[in-house]
Amino acid sequence: MNPEHSASKGVRLAGVTVHYRDVVAANNVCLEVQPGEVLALLGPSGCGKTTLLRSVGGFVPHGGEIYVGDVAVGHVPSHRRNMGMVFQDYALFPHMTIEQNIGFGLRMRRLDRQEIAQRVAEAAQLVGLEGLIHRMPRQLSGGQQQRVALARALVIRPAVLLLDEPLSALDRKLREEMRVELKRIQRVTGVTTIFVTHDQDEALALADRLAVMYQGGLLQCDSPEHVYRRPATPFVAEFLGATNIADGVCREVDECAAVLEVKGAGRIRTDRRQRELTVGQNVKLYIRPQQTRIAPRMTGEQADRLAAKVSSKSYLGKHIEFEVQLGNGTRWAAHVTDEGALAALDVGAEVSLAANPSHVIVFADASDKVTLSGAP
Repeated sequence: MNPEHSASKGVRLAGVTVHYRDVVAANNVCLEVQPGEVLALLGPSGCGKTTLLRSVGGFVPHGGEIYVGDVAVGHVPSHRRNMGMVFQDYALFPHMTIEQNIGFGLRMRRLDRQEIAQRVAEAAQLVGLEGLIHRMPRQLSGGQQQRVALARALVIRPAVLLLDEPLSALDRKLREEMRVELKRIQRVTGVTTIFVTHDQDEALALADRLAVMYQGGLLQCDSPEHVYRRPATPFVAEFLGATNIADGVCREVDECAAVLEVKGAGRIRTDRRQRELTVGQNVKLYIRPQQTRIAPRMTGEQADRLAAKVSSKSYLGKHIEFEVQLGNGTRWAAHVTDEGALAALDVGAEVSLAANPSHVIVFADASDKVTLSGAP
């Protein structure tokens, strides 16, 4: 199953809307997935990501239109869309062998036995199951069953691969191993892939782009790095990864930076180029714990630092997590990998916090409201 065998095509959603009685599960979503791209649909439970995925697969009636390549498929039944689907529970046939499970879609397409056998063998080898095809599903581990479901979806050489939380049933170690396998298999096949996940690490590791959803709408669609470093809304900033949050006021502005005052804690600088700010403007600022620098507080403290006190300290292997309390009572976290002088800080220590201005994400108070957008 080489890349040249792939019939991979792009997918375009034009105003896709889904109603469940009075509930709008998908709200005028417009989105484009390039051929061979991996797109993750990410968001809280009930945001519409699985509904959107099932709409693409033809399992959910919808308004608007869905295109695969240049062909509108909105009224095409699911079994004629040439899409492979891996369900959350894998949906294997318990009375069939692994070989029969993988080849099911090919038999439904009435291919001859020789071609079915060849393509099943190729798919089994691709997912690392070549020695297990005569077993029954009950004889396989969860990770192996997931591979069977993936092989069954890929063996038909789909134009698009749809994955509905494919790793959620696996334990943490196996999930991490299967992430690597999924990425390898997608690169080998080159198939356009859309997957739903609630696991942010999974989305960041596998996707070329993230589409963050909320209340049926699309908030932001961009590369994982851009979504993480430059969230489009406060909701995205708070949802994707742990975040320290504080209310502030813009006190100074120059060509490159703005100085924000956090009442009762001090001042900190932000890169003004990420957002236009004016003196006196109320803002919310966000800094990731791993980008929050912590240091013992010194006499004659320099500007652009926030005063805090260590309230707890946890050793987590890869880093030490300090929980600190700002002078105004706000609680923040700081992750420290240096086990030198900083490891000596203990509960009750007076500290100062700082961050690279480019890591300080800012939203004006007026924008502190989720804005749903159908634009990609």
